[in-house]
Amino acid sequence: MGYHGANVVSRCTWATGDLMISYHDNKWGVPLHADQELFEMLILEGAQAGLSWSTILKRQETYRKAFDNFDPKKVSKYAGKDVTRLLQNEGIIRNKLKVHSAINNAKRFLQVQKEFGSFDKYIWSFVNCKPIVNRPKRYSDILPSTDLSDKISVDLRKRGFNFVGTTICYAFMQAIGIVDDHTRDCFKCKK
Repeated sequence: MGYHGANVVSRCTWATGDLMISYHDNKWGVPLHADQELFEMLILEGAQAGLSWSTILKRQETYRKAFDNFDPKKVSKYAGKDVTRLLQNEGIIRNKLKVHSAINNAKRFLQVQKEFGSFDKYIWSFVNCKPIVNRPKRYSDILPSTDLSDKISVDLRKRGFNFVGTTICYAFMQAIGIVDDHTRDCFKCKK
């Protein structure tokens, strides 16, 4: 049923607080195909490594401003002064490796676009453009990685991307809707 009582909506247990609820209800598990948004999620998932997703969501607007609205062409041209600017920006995660990774990944992203016509065509080719719909009973039943996230991670790394380990790739897959892991009791679970 999904609804319990008059106005209580059942959600995946991780969706607590306004920001996470909004993300859960409107973005997580929803197929995403716009290249610039795919680039944004790839960079944000890499930035999230070792941190909570809410930490990144709270900074998303600051990230957009700091990274030229995640325009991969602009980010790919960042040089020393841009790295310095980013490392001084208290509104983002000021980790040198993650900042350099974003610039590197922008360059690799453009190479993938050139080879495949779009990053969207590339990333969605791993599932033949059809989302994987899982229906875990509990959020704890979801594994942090799968054979598919392993495969995508290996392929991205082969293409020179970094901060794309299998766990980051699985979170990316959930974020862009390649995988829909809404639990069975969640109102987003399409029966």
